Amino acid sequence: MEISNLKIGLAVTGSFCTLSTILDYIRELSQNAADVVPIFAESVANMDTRFSPADEITQLIEKITGNTGIKNIQQAERIGPDKMFDILAVIPCTGNTLAKIALGITDTVVTMAVKSHLRNSRPVVIGASSNDLLGANAKNLGTLLNFKNIYFVPLFQDDALNKEKSLSFKPELICKTISKAADGKQLQPLLAR
Repeated sequence: MEISNLKIGLAVTGSFCTLSTILDYIRELSQNAADVVPIFAESVANMDTRFSPADEITQLIEKITGNTGIKNIQQAERIGPDKMFDILAVIPCTGNTLAKIALGITDTVVTMAVKSHLRNSRPVVIGASSNDLLGANAKNLGTLLNFKNIYFVPLFQDDALNKEKSLSFKPELICKTISKAADGKQLQPLLAR
């Protein structure tokens, strides 16, 4: 399916080192989709980091998408009942958020957004990025690979020598993954590089 017809919720979690590298891909997504609405994890909305101040990154993403972000659980809860999005994309998705989604824990803006969106059996696309996806979080990755309506932006080992348990998503495949997920198809989720 062409993403030009899709209204997309873009949930952004605190993989802070990844945020600045994906801005061009968020721009590409916003230019090609019918609408993109950001959803900010509490850490992204409130935590200044060595990579950027919180208000700077949230305002930049809101400017790119042209929409004010969802920043609290109460707003995120309305996603399902109001059928706000055709697809929800969690990009980047930390290992912590991935684990909570796999275990059904709904205690953050992003996990509430995912739970609320899934109640309508609509696709969720995950762009995971974590130093422990091949370690402590491997079981959660395996669990979600088998969940209905969960799709992954293809993953690769980003630094096999220095971070042997780390995986990250291929940002250049975000739009293609969303397009395929809209048709109920998963791109090959694990890549050699």
